[in-house]
Amino acid sequence: MLTTTTTKLPTRLVNNHCQLNVLFFGTADFAVPSLVALAESDHNILAVVTQPDKPSGRGNRVTFSPVKVAAQELSLPVLQPKRVRSPRFIEKVREMNPDVIALAAFGQIIPQELLVIPRLGPINVHGSLLPELRGAAPIQWSILRGDRYTGVTTMWMEPSLDTGDILQKSTVAIDNDDTTQTLTLKLAQAGALLLLDTLTALHEGTAVRTPQDHVLATIAPAIQPTDGVINWSDSAWKINCRVRAMVPKPGCTAEINGKKVKVWQTATTEINAHNCVPGTLLSIAKDRHSVVVAAGEGTAIHLLEVQPESGKRMPADAWARGLRLQPGDHFSFLST
Repeated sequence: MLTTTTTKLPTRLVNNHCQLNVLFFGTADFAVPSLVALAESDHNILAVVTQPDKPSGRGNRVTFSPVKVAAQELSLPVLQPKRVRSPRFIEKVREMNPDVIALAAFGQIIPQELLVIPRLGPINVHGSLLPELRGAAPIQWSILRGDRYTGVTTMWMEPSLDTGDILQKSTVAIDNDDTTQTLTLKLAQAGALLLLDTLTALHEGTAVRTPQDHVLATIAPAIQPTDGVINWSDSAWKINCRVRAMVPKPGCTAEINGKKVKVWQTATTEINAHNCVPGTLLSIAKDRHSVVVAAGEGTAIHLLEVQPESGKRMPADAWARGLRLQPGDHFSFLST
Protein backbone atom coordinates (compact mmCIF):
# COMPACT_ATOMS: atom_id res chain seq x y z
CA MET A 1 0.00 0.00 0.00
CA LEU A 2 1.16 3.50 -0.76
CA THR A 3 1.40 5.79 2.24
CA THR A 4 2.01 9.47 2.73
CA THR A 5 5.60 8.73 3.67
CA THR A 6 6.44 7.34 0.23
CA THR A 7 5.44 10.29 -1.89
CA LYS A 8 7.76 13.21 -1.12
CA LEU A 9 7.51 15.64 -4.00
CA PRO A 10 10.06 17.98 -5.63
CA THR A 11 9.93 21.49 -4.17
CA ARG A 12 9.60 23.02 -7.64
CA LEU A 13 5.99 21.84 -7.67
CA VAL A 14 5.16 21.95 -3.99
CA ASN A 15 5.62 25.72 -3.86
CA ASN A 16 3.50 26.65 -6.84
CA HIS A 17 2.20 29.95 -5.38
CA CYS A 18 -1.37 29.55 -6.59
CA GLN A 19 -4.19 28.55 -4.34
CA LEU A 20 -7.26 26.80 -5.67
CA ASN A 21 -10.11 25.29 -3.70
CA VAL A 22 -10.00 21.63 -4.71
CA LEU A 23 -12.47 18.83 -4.02
CA PHE A 24 -10.52 15.59 -4.36
CA PHE A 25 -12.05 12.25 -5.40
CA GLY A 26 -10.00 9.07 -5.01
CA THR A 27 -10.06 5.57 -3.58
CA ALA A 28 -7.20 3.29 -4.67
CA ASP A 29 -3.45 3.37 -3.99
CA PHE A 30 -2.86 5.13 -7.29
CA ALA A 31 -4.66 8.23 -5.98
CA VAL A 32 -2.67 8.63 -2.75
CA PRO A 33 0.36 10.52 -4.16
CA SER A 34 -1.98 12.98 -5.92
CA LEU A 35 -3.73 13.65 -2.62
CA VAL A 36 -0.41 14.09 -0.82
CA ALA A 37 0.81 16.42 -3.58
CA LEU A 38 -2.23 18.63 -3.14
CA ALA A 39 -1.84 18.61 0.64
CA GLU A 40 1.81 19.69 0.34
CA SER A 41 1.02 22.42 -2.21
CA ASP A 42 -0.51 25.85 -1.72
CA HIS A 43 -3.91 24.56 -2.80
CA ASN A 44 -6.78 24.20 -0.34
CA ILE A 45 -8.43 20.78 -0.15
CA LEU A 46 -12.07 21.31 0.70
CA ALA A 47 -12.69 17.62 1.36
CA VAL A 48 -11.67 14.15 0.21
CA VAL A 49 -14.37 12.00 -1.40
CA THR A 50 -13.76 8.25 -1.34
CA GLN A 51 -15.75 5.03 -1.59
CA PRO A 52 -17.65 3.74 1.47
CA ASP A 53 -15.86 1.42 3.89
CA LYS A 54 -16.36 -2.24 3.13
CA PRO A 55 -15.75 -5.60 4.84
CA SER A 56 -12.91 -7.76 3.58
CA GLY A 57 -10.90 -10.81 4.53
CA ARG A 58 -11.95 -13.92 6.36
CA GLY A 59 -13.31 -12.02 9.32
CA ASN A 60 -15.21 -9.49 7.19
CA ARG A 61 -13.43 -6.72 9.05
CA VAL A 62 -14.30 -3.23 7.85
CA THR A 63 -11.41 -1.71 5.90
CA PHE A 64 -10.76 1.86 4.80
CA SER A 65 -9.68 2.79 1.30
CA PRO A 66 -6.01 3.81 0.92
CA VAL A 67 -7.19 7.35 0.18
CA LYS A 68 -9.24 7.50 3.38
CA VAL A 69 -6.25 6.32 5.39
CA ALA A 70 -4.07 9.00 3.79
CA ALA A 71 -6.72 11.69 4.29
CA GLN A 72 -6.98 10.87 7.98
CA GLU A 73 -3.19 11.00 8.33
CA LEU A 74 -3.34 14.45 6.73
CA SER A 75 -6.26 15.54 8.98
CA LEU A 76 -8.48 16.22 5.99
CA PRO A 77 -12.31 15.96 6.03
CA VAL A 78 -13.60 12.79 4.37
CA LEU A 79 -16.90 12.25 2.53
CA GLN A 80 -18.09 8.74 1.59
CA PRO A 81 -21.30 8.92 -0.45
CA LYS A 82 -22.69 5.60 -1.58
CA ARG A 83 -23.67 7.21 -4.88
CA VAL A 84 -22.10 10.47 -6.05
CA ARG A 85 -25.08 11.08 -8.32
CA SER A 86 -27.46 11.39 -5.37
CA PRO A 87 -29.18 14.80 -5.23
CA ARG A 88 -28.12 15.27 -1.61
CA PHE A 89 -24.43 14.85 -2.41
CA ILE A 90 -24.61 17.03 -5.52
CA GLU A 91 -26.19 19.81 -3.46
CA LYS A 92 -23.42 19.48 -0.87
CA VAL A 93 -20.79 19.92 -3.59
CA ARG A 94 -22.61 23.01 -4.87
CA GLU A 95 -22.46 24.48 -1.38
CA MET A 96 -18.71 23.79 -1.20
CA ASN A 97 -18.24 25.68 -4.49
CA PRO A 98 -14.88 24.16 -5.56
CA ASP A 99 -12.67 25.79 -8.16
CA VAL A 100 -11.63 22.33 -9.36
CA ILE A 101 -12.73 18.75 -8.92
CA ALA A 102 -9.63 16.55 -9.09
CA LEU A 103 -10.09 12.80 -9.41
CA ALA A 104 -7.77 9.79 -9.47
CA ALA A 105 -8.79 6.12 -9.31
CA PHE A 106 -12.11 6.85 -7.63
CA GLY A 107 -14.32 4.01 -8.85
CA GLN A 108 -17.55 5.73 -9.93
CA ILE A 109 -18.40 7.67 -13.07
CA ILE A 110 -19.07 11.29 -12.17
CA PRO A 111 -22.44 12.63 -13.43
CA GLN A 112 -22.74 15.78 -15.51
CA GLU A 113 -24.51 17.56 -12.63
CA LEU A 114 -21.25 17.39 -10.67
CA LEU A 115 -18.91 18.06 -13.57
CA VAL A 116 -20.40 21.49 -14.29
CA ILE A 117 -20.02 22.76 -10.72
CA PRO A 118 -16.29 23.63 -10.49
CA ARG A 119 -15.32 27.03 -11.88
CA LEU A 120 -12.12 25.84 -13.59
CA GLY A 121 -13.05 22.30 -14.45
CA PRO A 122 -13.25 18.64 -13.47
CA ILE A 123 -9.83 16.98 -13.86
CA ASN A 124 -9.03 13.26 -13.90
CA VAL A 125 -5.57 11.69 -13.47
CA HIS A 126 -5.54 8.46 -15.53
CA GLY A 127 -2.84 5.78 -15.54
CA SER A 128 -2.21 5.52 -19.29
CA LEU A 129 -1.41 7.62 -22.34
CA LEU A 130 -4.95 8.23 -23.54
CA PRO A 131 -6.68 7.29 -25.76
CA GLU A 132 -4.74 4.06 -25.14
CA LEU A 133 -6.06 1.85 -22.33
CA ARG A 134 -9.25 3.52 -21.19
CA GLY A 135 -10.92 1.74 -18.33
CA ALA A 136 -10.45 0.25 -14.87
CA ALA A 137 -7.10 -1.56 -15.23
CA PRO A 138 -4.75 0.37 -17.54
CA ILE A 139 -1.63 -0.46 -15.52
CA GLN A 140 -2.22 -4.22 -15.54
CA TRP A 141 -3.00 -4.24 -19.25
CA SER A 142 0.06 -2.18 -20.18
CA ILE A 143 2.20 -4.94 -18.66
CA LEU A 144 0.02 -7.74 -20.04
CA ARG A 145 0.46 -6.33 -23.56
CA GLY A 146 4.23 -6.28 -23.15
CA ASP A 147 4.42 -2.49 -23.61
CA ARG A 148 7.82 -0.88 -23.13
CA TYR A 149 6.36 2.39 -21.89
CA THR A 150 3.14 3.86 -20.65
CA GLY A 151 2.33 7.06 -18.77
CA VAL A 152 -0.25 9.26 -17.14
CA THR A 153 -2.76 11.68 -18.59
CA THR A 154 -4.73 14.51 -17.08
CA MET A 155 -8.01 14.96 -18.87
CA TRP A 156 -11.16 17.04 -18.69
CA MET A 157 -13.81 14.70 -17.31
CA GLU A 158 -16.97 13.69 -19.14
CA PRO A 159 -19.80 11.52 -17.73
CA SER A 160 -18.38 8.53 -19.64
CA LEU A 161 -15.37 6.23 -19.43
CA ASP A 162 -12.11 8.18 -19.97
CA THR A 163 -13.25 9.94 -23.14
CA GLY A 164 -12.63 13.57 -22.14
CA ASP A 165 -10.25 16.08 -23.70
CA ILE A 166 -6.56 15.58 -22.93
CA LEU A 167 -4.84 18.32 -20.94
CA GLN A 168 -1.32 16.98 -20.30
CA LYS A 169 0.65 13.73 -20.59
CA SER A 170 3.77 12.29 -19.01
CA THR A 171 5.56 9.16 -20.29
CA VAL A 172 6.91 6.46 -17.94
CA ALA A 173 9.14 3.53 -18.98
CA ILE A 174 8.12 -0.01 -18.06
CA ASP A 175 11.17 -1.94 -16.82
CA ASN A 176 11.50 -5.67 -17.48
CA ASP A 177 11.00 -6.44 -13.79
CA ASP A 178 8.12 -4.04 -13.19
CA THR A 179 4.98 -5.53 -11.67
CA THR A 180 1.62 -3.83 -11.37
CA GLN A 181 2.65 -2.97 -7.81
CA THR A 182 5.92 -1.22 -8.76
CA LEU A 183 4.53 0.40 -11.90
CA THR A 184 1.52 1.73 -10.00
CA LEU A 185 3.87 3.55 -7.64
CA LYS A 186 5.86 5.08 -10.52
CA LEU A 187 2.76 6.17 -12.38
CA ALA A 188 1.09 7.46 -9.22
CA GLN A 189 4.06 9.69 -8.46
CA ALA A 190 4.20 10.91 -12.06
CA GLY A 191 0.45 11.56 -11.93
CA ALA A 192 0.81 13.63 -8.76
CA LEU A 193 3.32 15.93 -10.42
CA LEU A 194 1.25 16.15 -13.58
CA LEU A 195 -1.85 17.07 -11.57
CA LEU A 196 -0.05 20.02 -9.97
CA ASP A 197 1.25 21.15 -13.37
CA THR A 198 -2.28 20.95 -14.75
CA LEU A 199 -3.75 22.93 -11.87
CA THR A 200 -1.15 25.64 -12.43
CA ALA A 201 -2.07 25.80 -16.13
CA LEU A 202 -5.77 26.06 -15.25
CA HIS A 203 -5.05 28.82 -12.76
CA GLU A 204 -2.94 30.75 -15.26
CA GLY A 205 -5.37 30.22 -18.13
CA THR A 206 -2.77 28.40 -20.27
CA ALA A 207 -4.37 24.93 -20.22
CA VAL A 208 -5.12 23.51 -23.67
CA ARG A 209 -7.84 20.92 -24.22
CA THR A 210 -7.07 18.41 -27.00
CA PRO A 211 -9.91 16.07 -28.05
CA GLN A 212 -9.05 12.39 -28.03
CA ASP A 213 -8.85 10.48 -31.30
CA HIS A 214 -11.50 7.87 -30.51
CA VAL A 215 -10.40 5.71 -33.46
CA LEU A 216 -7.14 5.01 -31.60
CA ALA A 217 -8.84 4.12 -28.32
CA THR A 218 -8.21 0.76 -26.64
CA ILE A 219 -9.94 -0.61 -23.56
CA ALA A 220 -8.46 -1.91 -20.28
CA PRO A 221 -11.33 -3.73 -18.53
CA ALA A 222 -11.21 -4.78 -14.90
CA ILE A 223 -9.01 -7.81 -14.25
CA GLN A 224 -10.86 -11.10 -13.82
CA PRO A 225 -9.57 -14.27 -12.09
CA THR A 226 -9.32 -15.96 -15.49
CA ASP A 227 -6.80 -13.32 -16.59
CA GLY A 228 -4.39 -14.89 -14.10
CA VAL A 229 -4.45 -18.38 -15.63
CA ILE A 230 -1.14 -19.28 -17.29
CA ASN A 231 -1.33 -20.54 -20.86
CA TRP A 232 1.84 -22.57 -21.37
CA SER A 233 1.50 -22.24 -25.15
CA ASP A 234 2.33 -18.54 -24.80
CA SER A 235 5.95 -17.52 -25.17
CA ALA A 236 8.07 -17.17 -22.05
CA TRP A 237 7.97 -13.39 -22.46
CA LYS A 238 4.16 -13.36 -22.58
CA ILE A 239 3.94 -15.60 -19.51
CA ASN A 240 6.39 -13.39 -17.69
CA CYS A 241 4.29 -10.33 -18.57
CA ARG A 242 1.14 -12.04 -17.31
CA VAL A 243 2.75 -12.98 -14.00
CA ARG A 244 4.08 -9.44 -13.46
CA ALA A 245 0.70 -7.93 -14.35
CA MET A 246 -1.06 -10.03 -11.70
CA VAL A 247 1.14 -8.82 -8.82
CA PRO A 248 -0.05 -7.96 -6.20
CA LYS A 249 -3.41 -9.52 -7.11
CA PRO A 250 -4.92 -11.85 -8.10
CA GLY A 251 -1.68 -13.69 -8.87
CA CYS A 252 -1.17 -16.23 -11.64
CA THR A 253 -2.53 -19.77 -11.32
CA ALA A 254 -1.05 -23.05 -12.59
CA GLU A 255 -1.61 -26.73 -11.84
CA ILE A 256 0.63 -29.78 -11.88
CA ASN A 257 -0.11 -33.34 -10.76
CA GLY A 258 -3.53 -32.18 -9.57
CA LYS A 259 -2.06 -29.50 -7.29
CA LYS A 260 -2.79 -25.83 -7.95
CA VAL A 261 -0.12 -23.24 -7.30
CA LYS A 262 0.17 -19.46 -7.53
CA VAL A 263 3.13 -18.22 -9.54
CA TRP A 264 4.41 -14.86 -8.22
CA GLN A 265 7.78 -14.38 -9.91
CA THR A 266 9.32 -15.64 -13.13
CA ALA A 267 12.23 -14.88 -15.44
CA THR A 268 12.88 -15.60 -19.08
CA THR A 269 15.83 -17.75 -20.12
CA GLU A 270 17.81 -18.53 -23.26
CA ILE A 271 17.19 -22.28 -22.88
CA ASN A 272 15.98 -23.80 -26.16
CA ALA A 273 12.76 -25.78 -25.76
CA HIS A 274 11.77 -26.24 -29.40
CA ASN A 275 11.42 -30.02 -29.06
CA CYS A 276 9.45 -29.88 -25.82
CA VAL A 277 5.72 -29.79 -25.19
CA PRO A 278 4.74 -26.46 -23.57
CA GLY A 279 4.11 -26.94 -19.86
CA THR A 280 6.77 -29.65 -19.47
CA LEU A 281 8.98 -29.35 -16.40
CA LEU A 282 12.51 -29.34 -17.82
CA SER A 283 14.67 -29.06 -14.71
CA ILE A 284 14.94 -27.93 -11.12
CA ALA A 285 17.70 -25.33 -11.02
CA LYS A 286 19.08 -25.26 -7.48
CA ASP A 287 21.51 -22.47 -8.31
CA ARG A 288 18.58 -20.13 -9.09
CA HIS A 289 16.11 -21.76 -6.69
CA SER A 290 13.88 -22.13 -9.73
CA VAL A 291 11.90 -24.57 -11.82
CA VAL A 292 12.44 -24.40 -15.59
CA VAL A 293 9.33 -25.03 -17.68
CA ALA A 294 8.90 -25.26 -21.45
CA ALA A 295 6.72 -22.54 -22.94
CA GLY A 296 5.41 -21.74 -26.41
CA GLU A 297 7.44 -20.77 -29.47
CA GLY A 298 10.34 -22.96 -28.34
CA THR A 299 11.05 -20.86 -25.26
CA ALA A 300 11.44 -21.73 -21.59
CA ILE A 301 10.77 -19.86 -18.36
CA HIS A 302 12.10 -19.92 -14.82
CA LEU A 303 9.49 -20.11 -12.06
CA LEU A 304 11.19 -18.32 -9.17
CA GLU A 305 8.61 -17.78 -6.45
CA VAL A 306 5.41 -19.76 -6.00
CA GLN A 307 2.71 -20.36 -3.40
CA PRO A 308 1.00 -23.74 -2.95
CA GLU A 309 -2.63 -23.90 -1.93
CA SER A 310 -3.03 -23.09 1.78
CA GLY A 311 0.69 -22.39 1.97
CA LYS A 312 3.17 -19.51 2.06
CA ARG A 313 5.23 -18.09 -0.76
CA MET A 314 8.48 -19.97 -1.28
CA PRO A 315 11.30 -20.54 -3.77
CA ALA A 316 10.07 -22.69 -6.63
CA ASP A 317 12.76 -25.35 -6.21
CA ALA A 318 11.73 -25.97 -2.58
CA TRP A 319 8.10 -26.29 -3.68
CA ALA A 320 9.05 -28.76 -6.44
CA ARG A 321 11.08 -30.93 -4.08
CA GLY A 322 8.21 -30.95 -1.59
CA LEU A 323 5.88 -32.32 -4.29
CA ARG A 324 8.61 -34.67 -5.55
CA LEU A 325 8.30 -33.24 -9.04
CA GLN A 326 10.61 -34.60 -11.72
CA PRO A 327 11.71 -33.44 -15.17
CA GLY A 328 9.09 -34.62 -17.63
CA ASP A 329 6.13 -33.84 -15.38
CA HIS A 330 3.53 -31.66 -17.09
CA PHE A 331 1.60 -28.60 -15.99
CA SER A 332 -2.09 -28.83 -16.85
CA PHE A 333 -3.78 -26.46 -19.26
CA LEU A 334 -6.44 -24.84 -17.11
CA SER A 335 -9.66 -23.53 -18.61
CA THR A 336 -9.87 -19.75 -19.02
